[in-house]
Amino acid sequence: MTQNPVLYIREGEQAGQSFTIDNDEFLIGRGSTCDLTLLERQVSRHHVQIIRNTHGRYEVRDLGSKNGTHVNGTQVQGTAPLNDGDELQVALAVKMVFIGTDATVPLSFDPPEPDMRMVLEEAKRTVVINGTELSPPLSLAQFRLLKTLFDAEGSVVDRDSIVGAVWPGTEGIGVSEQAIDALVRRLRDRLSEIDDFNYIVTVRGHGFRLDNEDET
Repeated sequence: MTQNPVLYIREGEQAGQSFTIDNDEFLIGRGSTCDLTLLERQVSRHHVQIIRNTHGRYEVRDLGSKNGTHVNGTQVQGTAPLNDGDELQVALAVKMVFIGTDATVPLSFDPPEPDMRMVLEEAKRTVVINGTELSPPLSLAQFRLLKTLFDAEGSVVDRDSIVGAVWPGTEGIGVSEQAIDALVRRLRDRLSEIDDFNYIVTVRGHGFRLDNEDET
């Protein structure tokens, strides 16, 4: 008997929970009428929809969300295919794994550890670089910025996405480009207390990305 696919939440306030996609149009967002209601403020009321097409394949459709939807690190523009094992990222705040109809839902999901210089622990707001913990901890704004870049896994994060993640609920009002640049500089200064490697790369005209690959 064919089972329905499942979304397993890896990161976010509901991490560790799984949700069965039990209809052909599965709505995800912050609204209470969604099939999957996410709690994070960065998520739009109706953010993204998972659709089973006429061929029985699954697709993901961003519903014009403010903070975007990514599949395997690539931002969804309109509709994109969704395959078993794909990572779906909602608003740079929630990460989930799409588990297809023929797969078995894991009791826990422990992805392989990537080769990275830097590791974050969100619950404690800690940053460990090459085995050394940054002390004192980052400010909340600095940590939100770093986590947003970290979760993008090397992809460029634009300024609007940074504003939504660092200053949620402000809709960008009162947040200037100079404020973003100043926050980036302060974060670079803090990271350089442990390692003078340039982790935060400015991509002119587009935004910023995190260079976190261990080249050793």
